[in-house]
Amino acid sequence: MGSSVYNGHYWNGVVAFCLAYWKYAELPSSSRKKSMFSLKGRSKRLEMQLRRRDVEQWMSHRRLPEELRRKVRQAERFSWAATRGVNEEELLQNIPEDLQREIHRHFFNFLKKVRIFSLMDEPVLDAVFGKLRQTLYIRGSDILYQGGTIDKMVFILRGKLESIGADRNVAPLSEGDVCGEELLTWCLEHSSVNKDGGRVRSSGQRLFSNRTVRCLTNVEAFALRAVDLEEVTITYARFLRNPRVQVAIRYESPYWRYMAATRIQVGWRYRRWRLRRDACSNRSPRCSSPLRR
Repeated sequence: MGSSVYNGHYWNGVVAFCLAYWKYAELPSSSRKKSMFSLKGRSKRLEMQLRRRDVEQWMSHRRLPEELRRKVRQAERFSWAATRGVNEEELLQNIPEDLQREIHRHFFNFLKKVRIFSLMDEPVLDAVFGKLRQTLYIRGSDILYQGGTIDKMVFILRGKLESIGADRNVAPLSEGDVCGEELLTWCLEHSSVNKDGGRVRSSGQRLFSNRTVRCLTNVEAFALRAVDLEEVTITYARFLRNPRVQVAIRYESPYWRYMAATRIQVGWRYRRWRLRRDACSNRSPRCSSPLRR
């Protein structure tokens, strides 16, 4: 008796499944696509909910203060909105290298609007593009801060930022701008040539920032780490030392503009002091020293 009841339930399940499959097959292709997209959407929402739950549990375990938790939640929401939960780096690793180059050229085509990159040949651009990594910053984040080490160049894709110099002068930054670009010149200047003619990076040295770069909105960017930049500069040092490229770097850079303005101010003040000293010495010998007054 028990066996016959079990068999009855089994065959009822089989019949129900077949009817459901037949109904699904009878649906128009557009309806099937909508159903598939609906399932994918639910799967993504579930993945997002699980991710948020894991983050909340981690923050609770680490006993983060509420202000830090708020920033982490904001960063998670922005990251999910920007990437939809897709890790592009892992996705591209399984694609042939020539196709990766084509995809990178499409991704980073906007960088060719930047004067520095408009002067670069395709091999150099491909080397740079292959090292770029997507980076996200929330509003209020400091990409660089005064006195901190510069460990990356950041190319801005979307968002607004401000660069605050040591003299409190503010320069706006937005799509297509670069920060940390002084790292490129620094890498070129702090490398040496070995006996075989290759370039060797001198170790134990760091570049420190004289400005703060702060996000005014959420920012999408691509970063080129110092280690990767060193590799590019070693491989393409001859091209990057081209005077046209060096002029472009200095022309586009808020850092080099600040340095140029500072040197102009120092030169002007020194010249004014010399004129005053000469005028004073002509009137009286006691005025010859700039410290007297």
